[in-house]
Amino acid sequence: MSRFRKLSQTIWHCQYHIVWVPKYRYRILTGKLAKETEYMVRTYAAQLKAEVIELNVQVDHIHLLAMIPPKVSISKFMGVIKGKTAIRILNKYKDLRAKPYWGNHFWARGYCVDTVGLDTEMVRKYVKFQETNEKKAESKNH
Repeated sequence: MSRFRKLSQTIWHCQYHIVWVPKYRYRILTGKLAKETEYMVRTYAAQLKAEVIELNVQVDHIHLLAMIPPKVSISKFMGVIKGKTAIRILNKYKDLRAKPYWGNHFWARGYCVDTVGLDTEMVRKYVKFQETNEKKAESKNH
């Protein structure tokens, strides 16, 4: 099986490692909110014909490894993901909107994106085991 995907006149392999955080990097992505966020990211990515390779929702950030078609810009992809998830989260979890620091924004501005080349498996393992590594580091510091 080829690592390339096909469009009508294009073969492509556009893989990205993307990281973004809630506003003020609050440690809020836990429990039902974390599960709902994961579901929404997967749903909206699929609507854009992107394939989620790995997704790890941490308490204060999200790691996503995704194959995104070349006809979808990263800025459009992230605008859809962050915009639609923020609307749904703030509508479903109305208590968040009541706090003065949220306003109408759930996510912090911006994101980190890196293209993934031949080291896909290394990046995939990093994303998958990021939470485990952070917990080990936290336990050593306390």
